[in-house]
Amino acid sequence: MFMKFLLALLLLLLPAIADAADVTGVPKIREGDHIQIGHIRIRLGGIDAPTADQLCLNTKGERWTCGVAARDELIKHAGGKSWTCHVRQTDRRGRQVARCEVGGEDIQKWMVANGWALAYLRFSKDYEADEKAAREAKAGMWQGAFIAPWDWRVRNKKTAILGAVKPPENARAILLASASGSVAPSPDCTIKGNVNRSGECIYHTPASRWYAKIQMKVSKGTRWFCSVEDAEAAGCRETRR
Repeated sequence: MFMKFLLALLLLLLPAIADAADVTGVPKIREGDHIQIGHIRIRLGGIDAPTADQLCLNTKGERWTCGVAARDELIKHAGGKSWTCHVRQTDRRGRQVARCEVGGEDIQKWMVANGWALAYLRFSKDYEADEKAAREAKAGMWQGAFIAPWDWRVRNKKTAILGAVKPPENARAILLASASGSVAPSPDCTIKGNVNRSGECIYHTPASRWYAKIQMKVSKGTRWFCSVEDAEAAGCRETRR
């Protein structure tokens, strides 16, 4: 009898549980696939957008801040509007992975179709056709050459270069150098990361004591980060000095 009561109670609660999985509100758009509604951090599922520090090449082979552009285009398209995000799971960084919509429009689909994100096929094939259409239209990042966002985070000399047309021969050298240029790729990405003598990755914020002395050079294994969270996700720790 008691078990039947518990079952009946669970059935009554199921709609409430389902509703609780939805997060609704006007978001702060952190990056092309990362938003925050209230205190809840949300990762847009099924896609991977360039981080704010990522650079791409345009049709003239010139570097441009495609990560910043992806974020700003999303803000322009849906910023200031109420979003409804259907949460599916929590990722290892404590973010809610969700499919989000604005006025019935699938935001992830819009990002991929306009070339501001890639279909994250490792996790979902929902947006594979949209990526193909964006590539054929040379939309967004597809206008020139770029590194897939998941490869950008761990880029090296073997990293593949993507593009709607054949990338220029020097594309890899230009894009890899952008990781450690002497000037930050954007005003949002000013945290410096370097490797110490013990092989540890250390990050330095502008307020750190040795910040100004860290020289950003590829040969020194340095790179820029847009947030402490990004630096720690890459395996770096904060400087102790």
